[in-house]
Amino acid sequence: MGLPLEGVRVIDVSSTLMGPYSTMLLAQWGAEVVKVEPPGGDVVRKIGDVRGTSMGPAFLNVNRGKRSVLLDLKQDRGRDVLDRLVAGTDIVVHNLRPSAAERLNLSADAVLRTNPRAVYCAFRGFGAGGPYENRPAYDDVIQAASGMAAVQGGADGAAYVRTAAADKIVGLMGAAAVLAALRGRDATGEGQVVEVPMLETMTGFMLLEQQGGWVFDPPAGPGGYARTASPHRRPCRTKDGYLAVMIYTDNQWRAFFECIGRPELAEEPKYRTIRERTVHIDELYQLLNAEMTTRTTAEWQAELERRDIPAARVNSVTDLFADPHLRATDFFEHVDHPSEGPLRLPRQPVNFGPDPVRRTDGAKPLHAPRLGEHSLEVAREIGLGDAEIERLVASGTLGVPRAGGTTARSGSSTRTAATAAEQH
Repeated sequence: MGLPLEGVRVIDVSSTLMGPYSTMLLAQWGAEVVKVEPPGGDVVRKIGDVRGTSMGPAFLNVNRGKRSVLLDLKQDRGRDVLDRLVAGTDIVVHNLRPSAAERLNLSADAVLRTNPRAVYCAFRGFGAGGPYENRPAYDDVIQAASGMAAVQGGADGAAYVRTAAADKIVGLMGAAAVLAALRGRDATGEGQVVEVPMLETMTGFMLLEQQGGWVFDPPAGPGGYARTASPHRRPCRTKDGYLAVMIYTDNQWRAFFECIGRPELAEEPKYRTIRERTVHIDELYQLLNAEMTTRTTAEWQAELERRDIPAARVNSVTDLFADPHLRATDFFEHVDHPSEGPLRLPRQPVNFGPDPVRRTDGAKPLHAPRLGEHSLEVAREIGLGDAEIERLVASGTLGVPRAGGTTARSGSSTRTAATAAEQH
């Protein structure tokens, strides 16, 4: 069977991580994604670019399965080409601030005038109508503004989560919102406008369990969630390493108390229900941490698995590549990149089809594009002739890759560069 989004076309004018992650998911679910990049390319190409090829690891991961068109949208001709791309697409995605979107003819009104059936998705730092609307924003800024950094730091002060949590969570929200809007478009025949603001998305995400007593008006208690705020909530040290243990239900705590030879603790009023355990979670975690030091990680894993108590060893990033479960489920795809050689990349985790073990139904192992790699073929698909394409390249409006990885945008070598791009 095919992937569910086959036949859906996406124009991606986003950059860095949040928008590209969202459109990568659409690509891996079958959509055809054209990534429109400025001269110089998406800035994330340069992050970790140890080979000097503008194909850094984050770019290689988050732009898999897309085609790249280098287009200078600051030129009138560039915006004209973008209009032609928009006219034939289903979805338009960008992460520009409103003022920049207006200048580049990428406002919602402009896009829907060009294509009244388009789903228009704008990622924003802050939602429209508020005093922060036009502020710039990145992941760290939103982690702070949404309360995530304060929760992460706890009593020690603010701290960032050591991954681009806001970018990736908001990117996921954007993918879901776009698909909901696409369903609405297909039902009504009318274009849809989607705004995905980072602050509002992450604030809602944080407050799901962190709002605490402030869910009531007036507040009926403090904010926060006692279990996640406990200073003793951390992977447990064992005799030879660390183990994450999550004991949650009545039965799991009863099994753990039996395991450590103290079954009577299950009958103590302060531990009998989840409500009381949450109040006394610090002392429970202290008990757990003390007990974990008495055996090795492997011994505890075997014992806890036997008792159906959730636990996992603490993997480093490099440990993941040898994890037996991830190997058994073919989580890592091996992709031969035309310029970067063999790559090992995580596949998207969702499996489609009646048999969930058929991993190929949920995978689309295509490579991330070189800058402007598909400029010529996409230009021809939207009806541009060779003479017009040559003029666009000569003027620096359209860029195509040369043999060797650089990108040609203007000059006397235009025809040679276009020929080289077709050959490679």
